[in-house]
Amino acid sequence: MRVVGVIPARYASSRFEGKALADILGKPMVQHVYERSLKAETIDLVIVATDDERIYEAVKGFGGEVVMTSPDCPTGTHRVAEVIREMDCEIVLNIQGDEPLLEPEMLDDIVQPLLDDPAIPVCTLVYRIRSEDFYRDPNVVKVVVDRSGFAMYFSRSPIPGNKSLSWDPDAPAFGHIGLYAYRKEALLWFVQAEPAPFERAEGLEQLRFLENGYRIRVIETDRPTIGVDTPADLERVIRRLSEGKT
Repeated sequence: MRVVGVIPARYASSRFEGKALADILGKPMVQHVYERSLKAETIDLVIVATDDERIYEAVKGFGGEVVMTSPDCPTGTHRVAEVIREMDCEIVLNIQGDEPLLEPEMLDDIVQPLLDDPAIPVCTLVYRIRSEDFYRDPNVVKVVVDRSGFAMYFSRSPIPGNKSLSWDPDAPAFGHIGLYAYRKEALLWFVQAEPAPFERAEGLEQLRFLENGYRIRVIETDRPTIGVDTPADLERVIRRLSEGKT
């Protein structure tokens, strides 16, 4: 079963323009993500997808696989779908280009359920929320998980909640990590489907799957990761790598 990982990378960013090419210990960030993704045991091919010549040339410069995509792609997910539409593959990974501390095992963790169970269309990662700040932060996407390990709902609001609206450190609160493994047909369905009501309300595209009856398997990880959305995030990543931490 052929598995392809795609790293959508764009130059424009409202909070951190050009972050895909931000220098991290002598390498652009996209190179760190690419090289870590190559180490995943379940992935046969890794490709960077971009609509920017600067990113294209940078990836070519370090010997990576890269494809130019349409500048009209509304999201990274659409960019991934454009790349794999005519490819011979069964499973597709959407690998965020701003996760330079990505561990290869995290990718294997979301591919394996699709290899084991042909009924699973999508898989993603979650982590246990252990601080009230994270629980209440609208930039941290929360997910409620059922007893079978499938997502029930994603939200920017603090879920699960309680009557007193207080923070309960013993409650099973999970944060979402935006790495996905899809069956090719599920991804191609997704990009042609209309945005759904809860998706619009929350600003979370994965809700399109749930609102249309697709199940999303979630795997819990305890591996640390830092998504780079701001220059301050970049400094945290550089500090961790300089200290020999991954």
